[in-house]
Amino acid sequence: MRTDLIPPTCWFLIFVSVPTNIMCTTLNITGCASAIKSKKNRLLFFIALYLHYLCSMNNEKLKSEKWSENVIIVDADYIDNVAFNLIVNFERMIGRRIQQADIAKWIDCIALDGGMRDGNHQTQVVLIHSKKIQKMVNFKPSDYEKDLNGKAFKDNLGEFIISSFPTEDIVNDEDFFIDVLQTVCGQHDVKRVMIIPNCEEGNIYDRVRETLKYVDDDTKRITVFAMRPMQGGNFRQEILGYSLMSALGIKADEIK
Repeated sequence: MRTDLIPPTCWFLIFVSVPTNIMCTTLNITGCASAIKSKKNRLLFFIALYLHYLCSMNNEKLKSEKWSENVIIVDADYIDNVAFNLIVNFERMIGRRIQQADIAKWIDCIALDGGMRDGNHQTQVVLIHSKKIQKMVNFKPSDYEKDLNGKAFKDNLGEFIISSFPTEDIVNDEDFFIDVLQTVCGQHDVKRVMIIPNCEEGNIYDRVRETLKYVDDDTKRITVFAMRPMQGGNFRQEILGYSLMSALGIKADEIK
């Protein structure tokens, strides 16, 4: 029986009302009857399976996505933090207030740096963020669920469709980012992938490099963005800061 498809409410009813031995037999969970007889262990087991259910929802959403030819994968918490640091530092440098970054303009800049040009293209933008964070502070529009998820905009580069994926506390953000990357790169119809990981913390950059090492598809153009040049791999590199500066309205002549 696929436990990941059982809704949370049903799980709760199962755990409070069904005897342990019947529950384990029905769900085909071997060797668990003696381990979860106590109320405490039953509760811990319920929490673990409930979190498994929540994690599976993102995976099911990923699998059901109809991927476009162009995909932008973003660690949204990271770019929001980088935008904050740029705002603080450049306001001191150029002596004026800097407004929130225009997310549509930033996406356009990433697309251009990733090799896209004018045309009737379709691009999916995947924003990965912590479930604890409901909106971006240094971008507009900012609210993931109200303003961004399921929304789209169209300009000279085509149509951009935005999806937001909150990560659960139990799931390592890096693991989910890599899952998305593997899913996207495994799609035959995807021809251009632009990746913005948090290269400043953890080992996500090394994991991205390792994942892309096994992408054996000459038709895919893959670009990784970082704030500084990084160790190379089976992909192109671009500097993330330029696109953010443009979206923040910081002009080159202001910092000369």
